[in-house]
Amino acid sequence: MIPSRMRTEISGNTLVLTRGIDACLWLFPPEEWSRITDNLMDSTSPFSARARLIQRRIIGPAQEVEIDRAGRINVPPSLRDYAGLKKEAVILGIKRYIEIWDEEMYAIYWKENEGAFQEAAEELGGIVSF
Repeated sequence: MIPSRMRTEISGNTLVLTRGIDACLWLFPPEEWSRITDNLMDSTSPFSARARLIQRRIIGPAQEVEIDRAGRINVPPSLRDYAGLKKEAVILGIKRYIEIWDEEMYAIYWKENEGAFQEAAEELGGIVSF
């Protein structure tokens, strides 16, 4: 279920769902997805093994999903398996897209990455001001 405050930011009832870089799913508005895929395809060559790898991992499994009246989306089994979605999910709004995590996987991710987060936050200290 997409939280209501996130749904108010989405125009229409169709989104694009695909594999994320980490063990999560990414959910994009169609216009943002189109921009990303156009940029990726325009800046790479099908003769590049690395480009094909990214295209197969991110673009290939993408599927359009509809938000029903209750704010739910149907996550296809292949994407559900990839993200390890079981019962409870964590849904994160990341400005231009949404991440969907299995609750347990998200907790594990943070345990494994807390140190890296601290370093990244330190680096951003010179870029971001409040």
